[in-house]
Amino acid sequence: MTILGIETSCDETAAAVVQDGRVVLSNTVASSVEEQALYGGVVPEIASRRHIESISGVVATALKDAHLAVQDVDAVAVTAAPGLIGAVLVGVNFAKGLAFAAQKPLVPVHHLRGHVASLYLGSPALAPPFFCLVASGGHCHFVQVQGYTGFTVWGRTVDDAAGEAFDKVARALHLGYPGGPAIAKAAEGANPAAYPLPTPKTEGAYDVSFSGLKTAALNVVNTAAMKGEAVDIPALAASFQQKVADILCDTLFRAAQAAGQRVVGLAGGVAANALLREKVAARAAAEGMVLHLAPLQYSGDNAAMIAAQGYYEYLAGHTAGPGLNGYASWPMEEDFPG
Repeated sequence: MTILGIETSCDETAAAVVQDGRVVLSNTVASSVEEQALYGGVVPEIASRRHIESISGVVATALKDAHLAVQDVDAVAVTAAPGLIGAVLVGVNFAKGLAFAAQKPLVPVHHLRGHVASLYLGSPALAPPFFCLVASGGHCHFVQVQGYTGFTVWGRTVDDAAGEAFDKVARALHLGYPGGPAIAKAAEGANPAAYPLPTPKTEGAYDVSFSGLKTAALNVVNTAAMKGEAVDIPALAASFQQKVADILCDTLFRAAQAAGQRVVGLAGGVAANALLREKVAARAAAEGMVLHLAPLQYSGDNAAMIAAQGYYEYLAGHTAGPGLNGYASWPMEEDFPG
């Protein structure tokens, strides 16, 4: 079964064709990240306009690369939430029109469920149940994956997501955008213990907070400026990256153990961070747990993961009609209305 996936939740316009939820036949992405970098972050209006300009060509390219016509796919899957609402609506409305014109089932997909499904693209033998950390620019969820369409969220960020915190600290250090890769590059070879940073506490045992950590890093910069002192930028970048990785890694394994899961996964844009991957791999090996990492090319926002999850949503009967709406937020655990 082949699924055409469409993803427009943020600043990537993406389309892909995936077979049986595991085999990627094509994966096309048009990003406005270079334009967004001029403003130090994603400008929703710009993102929406670029989606409108790109989506038709991106979908056509994905079908062409898969050597298929739209009549050949079995269903059209699209990100329906969460995301920048203007951006989400571009994809939803395009998918609705395409599915209607081609007389194909329309499958709404939750963006975070898609990130979980990115694990299947790199680990064909992986099947639920397992425990997964989804960490990205706008989200941080610790999720028990009970089935292909069954999820329980054990914890999440109570304020900033990890990727958002990376962006804001990188901006303060004049390292550029996106912040995660910029901080990782600046931190290479630097001392991660040079600047002791706090571990924010939360009421939820498996919730995390990055707002206070971000503020602590910014205070280092501001205090140095007031005293006329220089900041060791590589060392502060390394210290911040180390603390974020420690918090995510520790919370993932505590939650997985509490859930009784011995198989863990790491997905989302922040999952591309080399230090985090190293820490999670070392912890899994030390505790005798099985680890699955999302392939780097499917860690950031992409449509292959949406098509992959769309396959399982379709099998579960989770389709929608022309009344499908897009949503800025939606609980990961809940299915979309039909």
